[in-house]
This record gives sequence, C-alpha cells and structure tokens, in this order.
Amino acid sequence: MKGIRPGQKEIFALTEQELHTPVSPLVTEFVRNLLGNAQPLGVLFYGSGLRGGIQDDTLLDFYIIVDKQADWPRTRLSCLANALLPPNVEYHEYRVGEHLLRAKVAILSLAQFRALTRPQTLDTTVWARFSQPVRLVWWRDSTAQGALHACVMRAVLAAAWWAAQLGPDSGTVLDYWNALYRNTYRVELRVEKAGRGQSIVDAYTQRYAQLLLPCWQMLGIPYTSQDQIVTPQIPQEQKQHAIHKWALRASCGRPLNILRLLKAAYTFTGGARYAAWKVQRHSGIDVPLSPFAEKHPLLAAPPIVWRLWQQGAFKRK
Repeated sequence: MKGIRPGQKEIFALTEQELHTPVSPLVTEFVRNLLGNAQPLGVLFYGSGLRGGIQDDTLLDFYIIVDKQADWPRTRLSCLANALLPPNVEYHEYRVGEHLLRAKVAILSLAQFRALTRPQTLDTTVWARFSQPVRLVWWRDSTAQGALHACVMRAVLAAAWWAAQLGPDSGTVLDYWNALYRNTYRVELRVEKAGRGQSIVDAYTQRYAQLLLPCWQMLGIPYTSQDQIVTPQIPQEQKQHAIHKWALRASCGRPLNILRLLKAAYTFTGGARYAAWKVQRHSGIDVPLSPFAEKHPLLAAPPIVWRLWQQGAFKRK
C-alpha cells in the first residue's frame, strides 16, 4: 500500500491490540471515579499494576492526556508548573467494592506527549515508559484514540532506535531491549534494584521479540539475522555519535528528576496522603492527617516527622 513503510503494519497491529487488551474491572471502575466530570483525551494504564495484577499494596500508574492544561481540574499554579516542567503527578485513592485502590497519576498535554515520545528529546522518561506494555483504558473519541495510539507507536520506535545505538554489535533481540532499559534506568533517579529493566523484558519476552525488527524496518535500520542473532548495520561513526548524544541525556536525566521532585512539593495533589500511606506501608505506623496537614503538607511536616521519630519509624530493624 502506498505510503506504508516496511514494518509499519506490524507495529500498528501489535500496539493497537496491546492498547485495547481488557484490564481488570477494578481498574476501569477506579478510572471512572478518578475522572468524574472531566473529559481528557484519554487515560493510559501501565506499570507494576498492569504487569503483576492488583494486590493490597499495589500502586496503580496512570497517565492522563489532556488537550489543554485547563482540561484537568487543579490550580493555576499546577497548570503553569505542568506546562513548564511536565508531568505533574497526583495521588488518588478510591474504594472500589471491597478494595481500597491507590494510584499515582501523571498529567500531560497531547502536545507534550508527542514531543516527549520523540527519540530527539533530552528527557527519556516518557518514551521509555510507553515503549513498555500499556493499556488505553479510557478515551474521549476516535480522534483522541488515534492520536494516543500514534504517540505510543512513536515511543516504541524511539526505544527501538536507541536500542540499536546502545545495544551490542550483535545479539538476540532481547539483548537489545535489555541494553536499552539498563541505560534508561541509569539515567533516571530511581530506587529500583539493578536488573529492573531486564525483569520487564523477561515478563513480556514474546512481545519484545516481535517488536524490534519491524521497528528497525520502519526506521530504515538495515540488519542481518542468522540463528536468532541479529546485527544492525550501523556505521561505527554513527554509533559513536549516538553514544555521545546519550551521554548528554544521561547528564540531564537526574537533574530533571530532582527538579520534578522539588516541583512536586508544591503541586503534588494528594501528596500528604501518599506520604502517609508510604510510611504506614514501610513502618506499620499510622499517620493521622488533619485537614490542615492535607492542605499544607510542608508546614505540617515537622511535627509529624517528630512524632514518627518518637515512635521509631526511622530506626533500622
């Protein structure tokens, strides 16, 4: 078909099927509670809750994509902060049936989502997330659905391009994905143990095995394949140039994450409840929150920290 590049049909079909694979009814009901009367473009579900199912201590992960910053209810300060340094992150919890479900919710505009899923962006966070399995659990209309699908495809292609540059000279297709996630996890300020990226690939080996070569075909990266070993035909100068470009991304990654953490002190909706849940989860100590503490977590923090210290929350066990 004219205008269709090699590999494009395969990537489109694989990502479309993945986006629309049904999720737990608990997740869809949670999203209905989360949205209320809001009408964003769509809601994407990803992360450990998707990979491992919902347990009592599962924190669900969502991205809400909006047309304009004002399309999601929050303060003007939060809208401005999200426009300048995306994404903003919120914490929400709702009781669904017998389950108290919790979620971390990030917000991006469609323009930001498009920009952050390009391989040229200095911020690797978003395309790295959406090169992993993801579900589109809510969308406004077919136009929004198509736009979000295109962004997810762009993220997968960005990841595959960097996998070719950062991966071995020759290896299995999974070797390239493992090399990619090893590098992206190093860039970010994260607490996961080494090997976290490989555990994601190991959980979806068939999915990753199917994706890489069609992506390289669509990107115009030539390769040879023999006995399950693939070799991208990339000139050594080009690979060295890409490694230098990655070094720039690595130098930007942690400062960007630190800036987001500082921003979250003022824009993280539900942050006090999230912190209280994390403390209870890790120490077993309940942190009762007054209305003042929920509204002004920074001002309320010192007496709460003092009380936790007295109760032994910071002692090593």
